[in-house]
Amino acid sequence: MQIVRDLAGYTLGRSDLLRRAMSKKKGSVMEKERKNFVYGNEEEGVPGCIANGIEEAIANKIYDEMIDFAKYAFNKSHAAAYAVVAYQTAWLKYYYPVEFMAALMTSVMDHSTKVSEYILTCRRMGIEILPPDVNEGEGNFSVSGRSIRYGLSAIKSAGKPVIEALVEERKANGKYTNLENFCTRLSGKEINKRTLENFIKAGAFDGLEGTRKQKIMIYSAILEQINDEKKHSMAGQMSLFDFADEETKQDFEIKLPDVGEFSKEILLGFEKEVLGVYISGHPLEEYEEKWRKNITATTSDFLLDEESQKTKIADNERVTVGGMITDKTIKYTKNNKTMAFITLEDLLGTVEIIVFPRDYERYHTYLNVDEKIFVCGHANVEEDKNGKLICEKIYGFEDTKKELWLQFEQKEQYEQSEERLLQMLQGSDGNDQVVIYLSKEKALKRLPNNRNIHIEPQILELLEGFLGEGNVKVVEKPIENQGKRD
Repeated sequence: MQIVRDLAGYTLGRSDLLRRAMSKKKGSVMEKERKNFVYGNEEEGVPGCIANGIEEAIANKIYDEMIDFAKYAFNKSHAAAYAVVAYQTAWLKYYYPVEFMAALMTSVMDHSTKVSEYILTCRRMGIEILPPDVNEGEGNFSVSGRSIRYGLSAIKSAGKPVIEALVEERKANGKYTNLENFCTRLSGKEINKRTLENFIKAGAFDGLEGTRKQKIMIYSAILEQINDEKKHSMAGQMSLFDFADEETKQDFEIKLPDVGEFSKEILLGFEKEVLGVYISGHPLEEYEEKWRKNITATTSDFLLDEESQKTKIADNERVTVGGMITDKTIKYTKNNKTMAFITLEDLLGTVEIIVFPRDYERYHTYLNVDEKIFVCGHANVEEDKNGKLICEKIYGFEDTKKELWLQFEQKEQYEQSEERLLQMLQGSDGNDQVVIYLSKEKALKRLPNNRNIHIEPQILELLEGFLGEGNVKVVEKPIENQGKRD
């Protein structure tokens, strides 16, 4: 600020505008201001360096240094404070990892993408994430042994008064024993059908008797029965239950129907619906190794960073992302050609992908909700916005090629076993190639394409019994990547 005031005659207010552009790392604003700094701006009352007797080349050199400095600049007090906070958080994460991660997740409870990122981090650290629980949980993320209990406040439609009433009642009168007990004790305390349904979908009643499907089937009837009893009580009317003994009352209780449980996909879908994230798993979990092997960027790389106001991905950078389609919007161009905007979700979050008409025509069979795909393309990043990806190529998760590597100690052993091996492979037909590796000779041989098989558990079990577990390995070949990140 002092440089531009003393050399180019800026006012205090104008120098602060340049300081703000520098602190936000807005290079375009700073470059635009160069002309005013060097040559001045009569209309805006800026004399400029040349008018103050400073040579043009020197003024430009000074401004270049200011722009370079802006790329990493912090004032000393800010840098010192960051160093202290970095030390404290590193210490806490190392010595109290569960407590640290619980607090960290509470701080971003309203940002599902960040929560997803930290859930993945916890799993890598060996910390289990438990679903919310009406008998164990608090409003925020809490520590349960060496695991983290999901915060009850993260459930949709569960406002602060509901959570406070739930926890207060539990502390005063003990744990809830079943769904009906919960509804009875919290009746008239902000609990309604929507809240109750969302608690069930989130898994908050998993510790009580019955499956989520059973509870979904009866929760509405339980609430209605309790409300009816309250109405009769308020009207001063007696009911059958006022005269019945405990055994008779049990006969009239709403029983859990014999309907089993929802499928894993439906349970995960419910969690995503009411929590914004998956807790008990992720639809892409079983594909994580394949996903990591084939991508060069994740969806979080397209998000605007709160500190720097930039994305990790650069504009026009060529990358490959992978995940599951969660939403699709069809649009039509002026020439009545079809294009699509799809939302792709990976283990960390989502990114919008634009598929123009030519590519839509070529890849439209892949563009269905829940389809798992890899997309190669180039990033589209605008200032102060999350990035998008312009599609160039699409591959299905099943399009990736696999090879079955079979190891033999030496050539002689392979020749003795070759006939039997080919007989074992004969019953399987597919697109996966078989590779023979001779350990002693350090040589490999790829069997011809007419010997390709379909790699599945049964054939792997058969071959492991023949060659030994350590001598049978499935190697996945990466798809054609459009550009690896540095």
